[in-house]
Amino acid sequence: MNAMTAFSINGAAPLQTADELEAALRQIGAARYHNLHPFHRLLHGGKLNKGQVQAWALNRYYYQSTIPIKDAVVISRFRDRATRVEWRHRIEDHDGDLGSEGGIERWLKLTEGLGLDSAYVESTEGILPATRFAVDAYVHFVRDRSPLEAIASSLTELFAPNLHEERISGMLAHYDFVNPDIMSYFKRRLTQAPRDADFALEYVKRHATTPAEREAVCNALIFKTNVLWAQLDALHHAYVDGHIPPGAFVPRVG
Repeated sequence: MNAMTAFSINGAAPLQTADELEAALRQIGAARYHNLHPFHRLLHGGKLNKGQVQAWALNRYYYQSTIPIKDAVVISRFRDRATRVEWRHRIEDHDGDLGSEGGIERWLKLTEGLGLDSAYVESTEGILPATRFAVDAYVHFVRDRSPLEAIASSLTELFAPNLHEERISGMLAHYDFVNPDIMSYFKRRLTQAPRDADFALEYVKRHATTPAEREAVCNALIFKTNVLWAQLDALHHAYVDGHIPPGAFVPRVG
């Protein structure tokens, strides 16, 4: 595949087929997905204290709660009814429906189980500035770029199930303040993420018909890996290296 920069695949070797596109996307995931970030190694390996885990869950809530907003924007980009119908369940997966629990509620179970006040979590007043900037950039991307790129940016879901499995096993094994009940978000995503990723992958393989479009799809995925990576950079800088910005969540000592 083409050499990658921080933002693109660099266009040196045009992708000629759908299969070449898929191979390139999988290589991007292998090289850039945020399972490789040092913060995740610490989180899953039991190397963080409770306050640091709280900070991760608090900040990640902003991303989780923004996903249905992002998906509503994606839907708004399509005149094609079939695509809107297919994409719509993603909003229900996170927001829930009357009488059914969604991913946001499951994430609040996690933060509550970690000892955080739900009203404080939902206010997002304690999150890191970089968290807000990165997540908002994701919404702007799906609003401003092509519909094809909007769908392509979701393809990090191709790599999510392995991360969720690692997170479930690692956190349950290493933290006495984590129990299976508060990990229900990740268990549910083990089935939701592959279904969503399969649709998005087939969509971009079918609709990216030129080398330029295939390159744009790859660059959209690189953008999304940067969104995820930047959030972990900020968490590591603030809560591992100890540079918490003014006004952000400060874990209790002890």
